[in-house]
Amino acid sequence: MSTMIKVGMADLKVADFPNALTTLGLGSCVGICLYDPLTKITGMAHIMLPSSKAIRKNENVAKFADTAIVELISQMEVKGARKSRFYAKIAGGAQMFSFSSQNDAMKIGERNAEAVREILKNMGIPIKADETGGNFGRTIEFYSEDGKLLIKTAGKGIREL
Repeated sequence: MSTMIKVGMADLKVADFPNALTTLGLGSCVGICLYDPLTKITGMAHIMLPSSKAIRKNENVAKFADTAIVELISQMEVKGARKSRFYAKIAGGAQMFSFSSQNDAMKIGERNAEAVREILKNMGIPIKADETGGNFGRTIEFYSEDGKLLIKTAGKGIREL
């Protein structure tokens, strides 16, 4: 019997077979899903911001791409996963509101997605699927059985990556 484990905003969790992970309401946030296909250990982080470096109140490592990915890898390795086998699937990073200004600071979804891609690249973790951008929210489910990622979007149905 499998359990669907909820990952909150600015949160991360690790699951092993046969369990699955889900997070609701990815707007500008990015859901980062890591998978070790040999051990079937999965990890998911729901990050809100690209970097902890410019933020004073940065104790919650799951809130930031730079610290959440490191912590997620660490927790997965404790359960027996190996980073050398990981691949990633990411979703979210939407532009939920339109602004008259072209200020990049307002493009938080785009900045989140780009930070996640860069960090994963630097850590040698390939991205197998990427559904980021747009102007709509997403709910995701990540399955330990086969690394399947379901993306549910209001008005757009369900996609499998």
